[in-house]
Amino acid sequence: MRAMTYRGPYKVRVEEKPDPRIEHPNDAIVRVERAAICGSDLHLFHGMLPDTRIGHTFGHEFIGRVEEVGPSVRNISVGDRVMVPFNIFCGTCFFCARGLFSNCHNVNANATAVGGIYGYSHTAGGFDGGQAELVRVPFADVGPAVIPEGLHDEDALLLTDAFATGYFGAQLGDISEGDVVVVFGAGPIGLAAARSAWLMGAGRVIVVDHLPFRLEKAQQFAFAETVDFREHKDVVVALKKLTDGLGADVVIDAVGAEADGHLVQHVTSAKLKLQGGSPIALNWAIDSVRKGGRVSVMGAYGPMFSAVKFGDAMNKGVTIRTNQAPVKRQWPRLIAHIQAGRISPRDMITHRIPLEHIAEGYHMVSAKLDGLIKAVILPPTS
Repeated sequence: MRAMTYRGPYKVRVEEKPDPRIEHPNDAIVRVERAAICGSDLHLFHGMLPDTRIGHTFGHEFIGRVEEVGPSVRNISVGDRVMVPFNIFCGTCFFCARGLFSNCHNVNANATAVGGIYGYSHTAGGFDGGQAELVRVPFADVGPAVIPEGLHDEDALLLTDAFATGYFGAQLGDISEGDVVVVFGAGPIGLAAARSAWLMGAGRVIVVDHLPFRLEKAQQFAFAETVDFREHKDVVVALKKLTDGLGADVVIDAVGAEADGHLVQHVTSAKLKLQGGSPIALNWAIDSVRKGGRVSVMGAYGPMFSAVKFGDAMNKGVTIRTNQAPVKRQWPRLIAHIQAGRISPRDMITHRIPLEHIAEGYHMVSAKLDGLIKAVILPPTS
């Protein structure tokens, strides 16, 4: 099969790899019809996560058609078109039984830190991802779901991570009616969080970024007020002025390690694998939320220390909630919202790129070229 492979920091290419095979009775093999590049894939692409091995195939957002199932699979069948959550989970462990699918304890030798994730290095289990023609899907009776009739393929694709994660980020903010919600980051997850905040009763939604095309998208897609942090000497002061000097009730960090940090942080993350990335957006979130407010962290951080202002959060009585999103748990509610016409996740998509051109796609996403918000990958069979 044709598949994207990692060749080192800033180097990916498409090459032939052996077709995946059934390795466990509860596996399935899925032929990918749509995949995507996620902002968090850039941490792998930039060489910022430990144990990202040469030849690994990225991609944790994908949908496709079931080509083969193991002998114990009962809930999906050959020929079914399925949406596959980015989390790999067993469905029966202590954490899965509590709906914490992203924290499954049975799918990853490093499960004390992170559960299993498709295409996200051996730190997350070493499972090859969906930027390929075929994918092995473990625990196929638990993770994948048949795409409901009438649900657009690209809406289904964005529920496998980006939109569902943004929705979960808004949920973690415990938004009450009339709350002022600030979202740092106008990438797909930030846009989804901002749009979702309205569904949960927000009275104002303010999105902070510095790229004009992303701020424009936040206005159009998420109906948000926008702040360009480059236009302010201190963006925290600017946000305080917009919120009667108090700060926002809820702040969502949808930036994480994408934020620009100082040289030492970038050197230690990319070269020495000692940093989780720059904490600038998270520190802004802590400083711009009101006393007793809530901070939701959806930005992707690595496993190591990132110089967060935890003392300030404690002194302000801030509640910080975070996790990788258990996206399948969000699907019934999100599908209902889509069917009712309240949201259209696919409206975030700006580019569709053939798999064979994925190296160019990664460059465009990394450099934020051509107004790119969300890129969908099209395998040769799609």
